[in-house]
Amino acid sequence: MNPNSPSQVHARLRVFLTAARHLSFTRAAEELHITTGAVSQQIKLLEDWLGLRLFRRLPRRNELTDAGNRLLAAVDPAYAAVDLAIGHLRGGALSGVVRVRALPSFLATWLVPRLPKLMTSFPQIELQLEAEDSSYSLRDGEFDLAIDLNDGAYPGFQSTVLLEEEIFPVCSPLLLHGRPPLETPDDLRHYPLLHDMTAWRGSPPYAEWERYLRAIGAPQVEVRRGYMFNRNHITMQCAIAAMGVAMARRTLITDELDSGRLVAPFSQTVRTGKRYCLVYSAGALADPRVATVHDWIVGEAR
Repeated sequence: MNPNSPSQVHARLRVFLTAARHLSFTRAAEELHITTGAVSQQIKLLEDWLGLRLFRRLPRRNELTDAGNRLLAAVDPAYAAVDLAIGHLRGGALSGVVRVRALPSFLATWLVPRLPKLMTSFPQIELQLEAEDSSYSLRDGEFDLAIDLNDGAYPGFQSTVLLEEEIFPVCSPLLLHGRPPLETPDDLRHYPLLHDMTAWRGSPPYAEWERYLRAIGAPQVEVRRGYMFNRNHITMQCAIAAMGVAMARRTLITDELDSGRLVAPFSQTVRTGKRYCLVYSAGALADPRVATVHDWIVGEAR
């Protein structure tokens, strides 16, 4: 058998697509019901055939290279279209309810503005959306898909990485009027601080500020003060109202910076090590409705 025949290349592309969605060869192996070694071998054969590296193998995770991202951008929608066609041919009607649970801020800021596109593409699918804090545990049977912010480990579930999160301080330009300059972290002592006290699952109330300042080498700045909220988008609204300096998440803030309603006083951004992930039970993607919503959300994140 020709190792580079079209059938062999297509098989490797399927393995690549699964590994790229999870950014983990181990999780790809679990979904494909093969060994991690087999996933690694298939990826290497594809890389050798292309003459390009598709993944950076890091100690605790994988990252797509530029070539990997370009290949994913081509392969993902193509296979999504194939899967959709197969679903129709098999009589898997794309009609009915798909239950999606999401973090309130992610739901309000990231997902809801994109939903009209889903409605246009798949009008027969009815989403049942539920906003839940990350303080609530994920329990099997309560959702078809859940969007969560964590380190990517979900025992008993499968998951697909959507977006890496990074944070940085923001404030209204109105807040700066009549106050000392806000040019260094030490200058924060002149300003009230705003906190999202449920930043991610199990996080303490001041987690985002403390992680940011520790990462930029300013852990001595006192941040255990100010106003606290349990929704990121509410924290951002209070920042817009010039109540204080808040910690923004890159994923959830775009228009506010573009419009000038908020400004970023410091240039440094910090990766939290947390990821927005799609979480689902084993076998959930066998339902064409769930698989369609899953693939659409992944496509939007890409």
